[in-house]
Amino acid sequence: MFPVLISIPHGGWKIPPEVQDLVVLSEKDLFDDSDPFTADIYDIENMAVSVVKTDIARAFVDPNRAPDDLPPKNPDGVVKTKTCYGVKIYREPLDKEIIKKLLDRYYFPYHRKIQESLKNPQIKIAFDCHSMASVAPEISPDTGMERPMICLGNVNGQSCDQETTEKLREAFIKAFNLSESEVTVNRPFSGGYITRIYGNKPVPWIQIELNRKLYLSEPWFDKKSLKVKKDRLNQLKDMFIKTLELFFS
Repeated sequence: MFPVLISIPHGGWKIPPEVQDLVVLSEKDLFDDSDPFTADIYDIENMAVSVVKTDIARAFVDPNRAPDDLPPKNPDGVVKTKTCYGVKIYREPLDKEIIKKLLDRYYFPYHRKIQESLKNPQIKIAFDCHSMASVAPEISPDTGMERPMICLGNVNGQSCDQETTEKLREAFIKAFNLSESEVTVNRPFSGGYITRIYGNKPVPWIQIELNRKLYLSEPWFDKKSLKVKKDRLNQLKDMFIKTLELFFS
């Protein structure tokens, strides 16, 4: 078993029943705003000491934001009003009572699971696991730029030391058969709220971003059905497991 905590905050697709009747997103818009199939890739189940994930889509509750990062000040905060592509999520603004319910039922339990897991002395490192669009959307700091195959974020050395991060980078390069330039550190993402808030408290954290080009492209992905060939997801999971084997060896 790997001595790791794996967090998968954006892998869910479900709409919370509390807001079901207010949502105006299409299935495609919801898909585009999520980290689709990341649970299939990163959830290695009983091979890790702990896996924390949610089935609620990030469009509705985003565990990788601060709990007070709320609309209307930030439309891409913990409870959003627009997707990362600027698509309106709700028919009308949510009232404070509904927002509180969403946080109490889906946000805070996610963080409690992380906090409980971190009490386990078997855990030596934690990974916050994501996917990223191959070309950055407008809301991103790298708008319109093509992205690397894999990006590792350690909050510029604050959540994890550079030596450990570099060891993970080399493991990804070997396991995924990539070139040196295809696996970056802190570019374009240095780490979100989860990585920043828990990094080195008490274990190091690294944010992992896989380029969706690795599976949401031909010949594996069907744009009409929004489905990916299971064999490709299994292959990527095996590559992730191989990465961990190399990293912990």
